[in-house]
Amino acid sequence: MSFKKLIILSMILTACGLATTRPKEEMNMAQAAFLAAKASKAEVHAPTLFRKAEIYYLKAKSAYRRKYFNKAKQYATLSQKFAEQAEFESIKKATQE
Repeated sequence: MSFKKLIILSMILTACGLATTRPKEEMNMAQAAFLAAKASKAEVHAPTLFRKAEIYYLKAKSAYRRKYFNKAKQYATLSQKFAEQAEFESIKKATQE
């Protein structure tokens, strides 16, 4: 009987370890930052930063579809960071012209 309890306990602990939350907020923030960078014409004024943001955004979407939520969260955070930098550089260069 204790063997059954041990198996049930190990199954419960394993199931809890596999449960991760979906990074919905991070994905939404990355998307919003990417679209804002695109709207500010960052692909023209800050192409390197914009391309990095785009690559990480696509990786985040791919990881999310495959249910690699930890990776998706990391990529979404990086995408947001680079998109915000690209938008800032784009706006800065546009005002200097």
